[in-house]
Amino acid sequence: MCRNITTLRGLEPHATDAEIEAAALQYVRKVTGVQQLSDATRGPVEAAVAQIAHITAHLLDELPERRRPPATVPPLRRPEVQARIAARQGG
Repeated sequence: MCRNITTLRGLEPHATDAEIEAAALQYVRKVTGVQQLSDATRGPVEAAVAQIAHITAHLLDELPERRRPPATVPPLRRPEVQARIAARQGG
């Protein structure tokens, strides 16, 4: 149902807002079981994602630098994922 949430601490360049939001969305999907938004779930899910992304950004800013980068490349940085996103956006 769900891939692992990506490690964002220690990325170079630092995690982007989009990467932080994607991790927050993945977390909310996992803990709620909501995979598709409906009129009833959209507001609470979007509010939770915004709050979790905000907290995550602050946490990443406050933690010391990692000695070693994460072992895996975040999905949004992978060329095949970038190609799928570009194709969906028509560019």
